[in-house]
Amino acid sequence: MKKYVKYGVMALVAFVFIGTFVFLYQKSLPKVTEYELLTPERTTLEKTTVATGKVEPRDEILIKPQISGIIAEVYKEAGETVKAGEVIAKVKVIPELGQLNSAESRLRLAEMNGKQAENEFGRNEQLYNDKLISREEYEQAEVKVKQAREELQTAKDNLQIVKEGITQSSASFSSTLIRSTIDGLILDVPIKVGNSVIMSNTFNDGTTIASVANMNDLIFRGKIDETEVGKVYEGMPVKLTIGALQNLTFDATLEYISPKATEENGANQFEIKAAIKAPEGVKIRSGYSANAEIVLERAENVLAIPESAIEFSGDSTFVYVLTKAGTPQEFRRQSVEVGMSDGIKIAIKNGIHEKEQVRGLVINEE
Repeated sequence: MKKYVKYGVMALVAFVFIGTFVFLYQKSLPKVTEYELLTPERTTLEKTTVATGKVEPRDEILIKPQISGIIAEVYKEAGETVKAGEVIAKVKVIPELGQLNSAESRLRLAEMNGKQAENEFGRNEQLYNDKLISREEYEQAEVKVKQAREELQTAKDNLQIVKEGITQSSASFSSTLIRSTIDGLILDVPIKVGNSVIMSNTFNDGTTIASVANMNDLIFRGKIDETEVGKVYEGMPVKLTIGALQNLTFDATLEYISPKATEENGANQFEIKAAIKAPEGVKIRSGYSANAEIVLERAENVLAIPESAIEFSGDSTFVYVLTKAGTPQEFRRQSVEVGMSDGIKIAIKNGIHEKEQVRGLVINEE
């Protein structure tokens, strides 16, 4: 029994010794690394930037009253189309007591003067018919009665304006009827029946009755970083993507770049605007969030490889060109001149040709 134990221990020691020797031998062998092989290709590279912003009408008009009072009727709702001159709401005038008393007093005085003028004219007319006064005296009396009648009508109209803000003779021009000033779509009607409104004047902007815009003339308003603003110019084509419309893409044209930056989160941003060319049948709402893709630089028909294959060393750039396939692969370090990069691929101006293969990422290491 002891004999078998002795042989087993010797076998175990021999196994461990041989295993250790094999392990150390394998560790001493050089590792074989297999790399991905990349072939340069002719392509078009574009360096782009994306500006975030919103779609909005070029001009949004705020409709304000020309008279103060209370909203009596609202005839339109947000989302309805409206023509220039079409009535949106009606304002009921709340007369100021001082003006009301003055207008009533003026009317009473005009009535008294008018009655007196009528009586005098009646007497003068009779005297003229009896040839007791001259025609000149009669015409003077006629002018006075006409003036009294005109003053009476003016006093009545003035009182009606103070009370109601309108006269029967000028109903079509009434400032109590709030009309749209342009053709377009009503974006918002922030008032309701019973709300008090203030007219627009020197001291305040007045109450907004409605906002109206032409939704066929839209722009994209966004911002671009100062590091890229020098590469854009007015007239550049822009691709707009609106997420709310299932990522539909629209063409646009850059038409404005702000001359002054605004600071946001420690970075200088410049406002840009682009005119949108919306296709027929697509309904775009004001305030949609959108992304504008702008091509900053473009290189056509250039030889390019993935930028990850480039070795940067100071001001020099290198690639590793395949010299021998198989296992192990063999490469030579080759200096190259590079051009623009789109962030994924980079243009190679010279140093390699299309039929050569260059080393990429490690795909296997043994």
